[in-house]
Amino acid sequence: MNLIAIDIGNSNINVGLFLKDKQESVECVPGSNANKLAGLLKTLWEKVPVARRSKEGKRDGRIIVSSVRPAWTEVVRKTVGDKLGEKILLIPKDVPYPVDISVKEPQKVGSDRILSSAAAYAVVEKAVVVADFGSAVTIDLVDDRGVFCGGVIFPGFDMSAEALEEKTAQLPKVKIKKPKCPFGRNTTEAIQAGLYYSAIGTLEVVVRLYAEKIGTWPQTVLTGAGAEIIKDDCEFVDSYVPNLVVKGIALAYRKFLEAKQ
Repeated sequence: MNLIAIDIGNSNINVGLFLKDKQESVECVPGSNANKLAGLLKTLWEKVPVARRSKEGKRDGRIIVSSVRPAWTEVVRKTVGDKLGEKILLIPKDVPYPVDISVKEPQKVGSDRILSSAAAYAVVEKAVVVADFGSAVTIDLVDDRGVFCGGVIFPGFDMSAEALEEKTAQLPKVKIKKPKCPFGRNTTEAIQAGLYYSAIGTLEVVVRLYAEKIGTWPQTVLTGAGAEIIKDDCEFVDSYVPNLVVKGIALAYRKFLEAKQ
């Protein structure tokens, strides 16, 4: 299985290359930089081997997309068509989710949430919580049967910092980093500590509430760019896995191919 897995988020686009079912690389580009995206896709596509029986030099691979930002989906679709002469497959429209879903409005759940949860469950094969710290933070639960149960959503670090600056008269916008001390000695340090520890505290409480609901303590996995900041202070977390959505895209396509055989 050869594919380019494209995870279109709210701020960035992560692009993963898989050759012979093995992840070779994952690179991140700003979603607003169409030229950089086009160059990256062209470079990666040229690494996909040509199909053995193709006289036209057609490559033996597919381009699979998960997106939470429709406008950027169309940019990717056009780029892939114009630069590579290929068509994208979109999850879940063309490739179904690799996990059962038990929520009231599954069509309104971000594909990134479902795919990262499916990728985590495929590894642990028991109840698992996936906390994705991106533009927004999502903390989602998959139960012991492998069913996506839903989760919680709250603002990410940058969004929270921007809200404090915009909605107050004197608070500055700060860049979040690990505090040197739990109580800030100036306004910037106080904001950093507040957002940092509130994120960890929320995660810990939510995981505990999930555990009480399902009757067992679930494995907990961190992902997303913001997770790297807090992972060392989350003793209750089992692992940190970057680019989990990209892995979920590959899983979805693999199961899609298996179902067709």
